[in-house]
Amino acid sequence: MSYNFSQLKAELKKVEEWLAREYAGLHTGRATPAVLDTIIIDSYGSKMPIKNVASINIEDPKTIRVSPWDKNQVKEIEKAVNTANLGLSVTVDKEGLRVIFPQLTEETRAGLVKILKAKLEEARISARKEREEIWNDVGRLEKDGKMSEDDKFRAKDEIQKIIDEANNKLEALFAKKEKEVMG
Repeated sequence: MSYNFSQLKAELKKVEEWLAREYAGLHTGRATPAVLDTIIIDSYGSKMPIKNVASINIEDPKTIRVSPWDKNQVKEIEKAVNTANLGLSVTVDKEGLRVIFPQLTEETRAGLVKILKAKLEEARISARKEREEIWNDVGRLEKDGKMSEDDKFRAKDEIQKIIDEANNKLEALFAKKEKEVMG
């Protein structure tokens, strides 16, 4: 009997997507609208992401233009961006807001790389937990007589191959973002 690894693969895909979202939310000195994805504003009594109340466009490599559909929302958006503490500066003009990404210093870059490594480690830990759950499940199947010892060890090799592949993808995300941060 062979083991179905589709659940493991799906969970590892979720871990990879989580890491990609976390990395997208970190600003690297280059204007990217994804940095604003995590910011929620109060819009007429309900909480909404900025992208639901304004258009967001890249104006130049260091600036994002946020144009609210309702100009009365400008102050709320400005407050939300400032309280998000992303290290961005915001200026208000007649069309909306300009979110300016400051030039990164070497110290800031080093701090960002530390954060990137911490996020990578969180993702690796999640992958290890998934591996443990599947391995425990395989062990139970063997104990219950539903899987032979040979199948168990074949499953162990397959689990490790899947985990290695996932870790390589996580490492690639880290390397790409690290290169972006270091310029």
